[in-house]
Amino acid sequence: MIPQKNPQAAAQYLKTRVMTATPEQLQIMLYDGAIRFCEQARAGLEQKNYEQLFINITKAQKIVTELLTTLRPDVYPELCAKLGGVYKYVYKRMIEGSTQHKQEPLIEAMQLLRFQRETWAMLQEKTAKEKAGKAAASLNVPGPDARMEASISMSA
Repeated sequence: MIPQKNPQAAAQYLKTRVMTATPEQLQIMLYDGAIRFCEQARAGLEQKNYEQLFINITKAQKIVTELLTTLRPDVYPELCAKLGGVYKYVYKRMIEGSTQHKQEPLIEAMQLLRFQRETWAMLQEKTAKEKAGKAAASLNVPGPDARMEASISMSA
């Protein structure tokens, strides 16, 4: 949880969180930020606060640009082409919503970002389980299975 009363503490918390995050966690943080700023832009539009709209949509667009420019087509060309298309479309919808003062394009952009975030979170969960299984195998310890996860979730 980010400290709300002290802006310096909040900034330090965020810096620490970013510096200690895995690449997968950073990706989710980028999606979270883009969604949050897009939602704030939408709220500004709803209130006819066009300064709030502009400031926040610009922040969301910068994050989407970061997502787009950090794709590695040399590693996964087909996936990067598809993701690049999604990010460009989201960026375009943000521009349309902010310049035309329409909610629908912003809502669609947020829906696409949320879908991408959820997909990334599922992928992160899957790879974490695979890493745990490999680590357990190297230690000659049984890997996680459905019964273990059920007992852990029931006791929490």
